[in-house]
Amino acid sequence: MRVPGPDEYLAMLDAAAEGGYAYPAINVTSSQSLNAAVRGFSEAGSDGIVQITTGGAAYLAGAGGDAARGARALAAYAHELADGGGVTVALHTDHCPPGDVDTFLSPLIAETARRHANGEQPLFNSHMFDGSSLPLEENLERSAELLADCAAAGVVLELECGVVGGEEDAISAEGVAPERLYTTPEDLLKVAAALGTGERGRYLLAATFGNVHGIYAPGHVRLRPEILGEGQDALAAAHPGARFQYVFHGSSGSSDDDIRAAISHGVVKINIDSDTQYAFTRAIAGHVLVHYDGVLKVDGGIGDKKAYDPRAWGRAAEAAMAERVSAACELFGSAGRSLSRSARAGAS
Repeated sequence: MRVPGPDEYLAMLDAAAEGGYAYPAINVTSSQSLNAAVRGFSEAGSDGIVQITTGGAAYLAGAGGDAARGARALAAYAHELADGGGVTVALHTDHCPPGDVDTFLSPLIAETARRHANGEQPLFNSHMFDGSSLPLEENLERSAELLADCAAAGVVLELECGVVGGEEDAISAEGVAPERLYTTPEDLLKVAAALGTGERGRYLLAATFGNVHGIYAPGHVRLRPEILGEGQDALAAAHPGARFQYVFHGSSGSSDDDIRAAISHGVVKINIDSDTQYAFTRAIAGHVLVHYDGVLKVDGGIGDKKAYDPRAWGRAAEAAMAERVSAACELFGSAGRSLSRSARAGAS
């Protein structure tokens, strides 16, 4: 894998927008899940994005629970693995609520700004500010401030307009009025008025169209991807030539048709968490069930070290998660379109 520089990351996003496909953005919480995501991208010949939430970063930090430290550790591990070949994998932080900006988001942006000034690789390529708990005007005011910071550091901001249902990382939309699950064209024009259309810095927009975090029974979630198209039309009328680059949150369990429709309206990044978590853990459960007499010291036995060695069930978990990531690349249209591989092919 290789981590992109600022211009390379923008080229990735623009290639997806122009090519009509999207990158899977895989939430990770450990070196194992990071390795699994990268393996899935590589097997599909796809570039992609790995991301970590504040809760995931706090978990990765260990007993201290310092989320910013955990995020830096993940980034350091990813940069250490980068070898200049294979596919390009961007690094992103996901769902930072307003209360964690000062202790999580701002220090990470500042570190990348320092690197940027020295001509070094960014710590992260993009960061999400989740201001969905705030009134829209306050959300956009804070987002505009962070966009200026990100632009100066050479990174991309992601913001949310509307509310994604369900719960992720202890950020819950319980009790939110149903209409807030569906962004309006008027809301999206307010985003463009507050943040510009790229001239003040690049941003990704998580506009909501009924999407919900987690997995639910069929019929529980009603997606309306056409809302994204209506937003694009409104933007083009107000700002000719401008186009949003959307993010699809809460994709796990969505129909293939809804995913393809969302991509057709300008989605370039699709977050996956629940599906890959399940694939990872299901493989561990399968290993334990099949090798229970080796994993456990049954009836006074000694077990089987080859069965309970964490590398045994870890490899199974990574392989299963990688397979799910690869399948997402195929569905989203990014498979076989790695810019890294295209560049090498052109140079040969």
